[in-house]
Amino acid sequence: MSKPFSDHDKRKQISVRGLAGVENVAELKVAFNRHLHFTLVKDRNVANKRDYYFALANTVRDHLVGRWIRTQQYYYEKDPKRVYYISLEFYMGRTLQNTMVNLALENACDEAIYQLGLDMEELEDMEEDAGLGNGGLGRLAACFLDSMASLGLAAYGYGIRYEFGIFNQKIVNGWQCWLCHMTPLFPATGTTLSTP
Repeated sequence: MSKPFSDHDKRKQISVRGLAGVENVAELKVAFNRHLHFTLVKDRNVANKRDYYFALANTVRDHLVGRWIRTQQYYYEKDPKRVYYISLEFYMGRTLQNTMVNLALENACDEAIYQLGLDMEELEDMEEDAGLGNGGLGRLAACFLDSMASLGLAAYGYGIRYEFGIFNQKIVNGWQCWLCHMTPLFPATGTTLSTP
């Protein structure tokens, strides 16, 4: 049986400051090729721009995973109050370049992609806008999520489930009804919300 961690050890285990800065271009190239081969099952002879985009996105995502897990560990240990932000729309936009900047990987990724004979701007343009909604309300919701993350708040964004930016929503007996799917959203009886 292992001895329990002291408070200092727990903080050290989940500290973001302890993460090594990944500025090693060679490591990024290896990770990129690993994802191209093992995640996408492609090689340079048959891969297209979309495959290269996904290899880069997965390479960058690898550097987020440890932080996500540490954050969740911290929240489970400290059990802070949580903010649940409910919005009809979330307009997150493109996240690849933003994530590279936030992780201080942008320069190393640029150099790695250049050394692999690819164009970073072309790969970034492959990313679709992650937008659930029409604009203003969704962009505001995304900004709220960004600011809560910057403040280190335990926050979660919840939206309704819909397939296109313009939707019809019906709440019957507290349940969202859409294309025969039932998703609890918030208690309401017989309230119908719709947008053109």
